[in-house]
Amino acid sequence: MDDIGRIIRDRRAELRLTLQQLADMAGCAKSYLSQIENGRRLAPPSEALLHRVEQALRLEPGRLIRSRQWRATPAPIRAEHAALKQQTELAKRLAALVRQEGLDASLRSGELRRLIDRFTPDRAPPELTALPVQVPVINKVRAGYPTEFTDLGYPARVADEYISTPDLYDAQAFAARVVGDSMAPDYREGDIVVFSPERDTPPGSDCFVRLERDHETTFKRVYFERGERGEEMIRLQPINPAHPPRVVRREDVAGMYAAAYVVRRVGGA
Repeated sequence: MDDIGRIIRDRRAELRLTLQQLADMAGCAKSYLSQIENGRRLAPPSEALLHRVEQALRLEPGRLIRSRQWRATPAPIRAEHAALKQQTELAKRLAALVRQEGLDASLRSGELRRLIDRFTPDRAPPELTALPVQVPVINKVRAGYPTEFTDLGYPARVADEYISTPDLYDAQAFAARVVGDSMAPDYREGDIVVFSPERDTPPGSDCFVRLERDHETTFKRVYFERGERGEEMIRLQPINPAHPPRVVRREDVAGMYAAAYVVRRVGGA
């Protein structure tokens, strides 16, 4: 009832009407009208009363009645409507930004990144997400030794290629193709692996690992160990026994993202 009460209270103050004057004009008790204005009445007033209040306050016909109907709408539907409305507004702003400034200028200014980060459904419940997340395929990750990596300065969710993941709602998820055989037989060369930064990385997780030095990356099974002096170390363990493991200091790891899905062509290598 907050919206109805606020509309009535603000309009009454604008017209400099007392609560008693409005109650008399609408044909209801002053105490009843006070409960509506202050949001203390749980049951909505009748449409007939709201119609009389609209006339007394010279409001647009149907304004209070539409508010009453909106409040009677189930909460999940109202939440979905609000989410869709926000997405629509952000889409309009995104289109206007690119049209006015161009894609390159929008990227350099950082405004495109901010809008796209807001546009993604990272905070929306899965049941309110109308479409599955489109995951950007950002690079080729070597499943053997680390290779140089760059994301070309793209903001999240902008890439030249995407894949669908119907039940993944991590807005920061990304995908990469496997190169090499160090993670065979679980992962084959050419597989597309989807990584989710939201997922935990317990020991034994298969992770996209980004190393601080030269921004190298690799795809390995990770284990957490201690060095001779008690320092934190991470063992990057290939699945294929033909490839040796590599142990790095924890501070040399800039990022570690757990694998969530693997996508491969049926019947293909």
